[in-house]
Amino acid sequence: MKFTILVVDDEKNIRSGLAAALELEDYNVAEAEDGNAGWKRFQKGDIDLVITDLKMPGLSGEELLRRISSETPGVPVIVLTGHGTVENAVEAMRDGAYDFLTKPLNIDHLNLIVKRALENRQMVLRQRELEEKIAKKNQFNEMIGNSAPMCRIFDTISRVAPSKASVLITGESGVGKELVADSIHALSPRKDAPIIKVHCAALAASLLESELFGHEKGAFTGAIARRRGCFERANGGTLFLDEIGEIEQNVQIKLLRVLQEKKFERVGGEETIETDVRIIAATNRDLKEEISKGNFREDLFFRLNVVNIFVPPLKERKEDIPLMVASFIKTLSEENGKQIEGIDDKARAILYNYDWPGNVRELRNCIESAVVMARTKIITADDLPPTLLQSSSQNTIAIPFGISMEDAQKIIINETIAWCKGNKSKAADSLGIGRKTLHRKE
Repeated sequence: MKFTILVVDDEKNIRSGLAAALELEDYNVAEAEDGNAGWKRFQKGDIDLVITDLKMPGLSGEELLRRISSETPGVPVIVLTGHGTVENAVEAMRDGAYDFLTKPLNIDHLNLIVKRALENRQMVLRQRELEEKIAKKNQFNEMIGNSAPMCRIFDTISRVAPSKASVLITGESGVGKELVADSIHALSPRKDAPIIKVHCAALAASLLESELFGHEKGAFTGAIARRRGCFERANGGTLFLDEIGEIEQNVQIKLLRVLQEKKFERVGGEETIETDVRIIAATNRDLKEEISKGNFREDLFFRLNVVNIFVPPLKERKEDIPLMVASFIKTLSEENGKQIEGIDDKARAILYNYDWPGNVRELRNCIESAVVMARTKIITADDLPPTLLQSSSQNTIAIPFGISMEDAQKIIINETIAWCKGNKSKAADSLGIGRKTLHRKE
């Protein structure tokens, strides 16, 4: 991406000199002789950074800065002046200036500031682009992804949601199975009725039976009143049974009957209650293996597994990480009262190369930690949790002293391709460059 810089200064020699120096750094440069001309040129669009003199006839640099900061706050503005004072600097920074420099300028210092400002600008634009992609997928609630496996899951959800079919969601802990259930319910005709969730592994068999089917007063010690169970409370809606592989045989038998007959009795009761509930179950266990061990009923499995949705681990769909990170940064920044605008390339590469044994849940916790610890508006590698940094340090690239920058780039690119097991698209994404750039430099 070639950036365009607008230089605004009423002194022609300074303006032309700056333009020439910036063009040597491979930037596109537009010039304006005063604030009014600068504002008109800025309004035409395509400006990525503005360098403006502070004191000019007509529209001053201060007013130009305020207009840009007010209408397009993401565009960095560097203010120049030959009359620099601490008061001017504080006022300019308060109005949104990226930096404040006094004349005569040190061109090398200016180039460094411009480079940093545009890197931040690029991160902000990338964050906004990802947020726009996320917004287009909001029909699936908080489910985020652009990978082939996630697109298949979205397609399955869209087709199964309008039906009454039972759904079994499988996958490792932390991959987002509950979000799949939420999306199915939200897109179904039952969306205005409740979705009741039960974590089967958290309750003993006797308590789980009461939780699901309810109980009558005096059914057991401590049953001081009649209690409606989840099947009654979810009537007309959806019942999500998480960790279904953990339930014991006697509860499995009663659950099978409800699925077959749509009827049940409360614990300790004789009244038969009819129910209209859509069942969505989830497990991180291999239920076929549990059936072979005698731990899970085969007939119940077939009743639950009318439609199966497998959610792969995050390490198998790493192309979803940028979208997830952008979404988590936006949400967690708001929750924690921070203004985080993006994440730098080094931190992004660390996230991409980590294997995420805790899946999406671990990624979200990592980003929350980084948001809280971030010292600036951009998350850097130093803001990431120590466990990620330690893992990253074990996978380093050795670059010998004395070689050219071109050869160093080739080493980095080739080692990254090898690390990505030959997948050049993943390597390019990890390095923060385009596929064409990677081919040209390898």
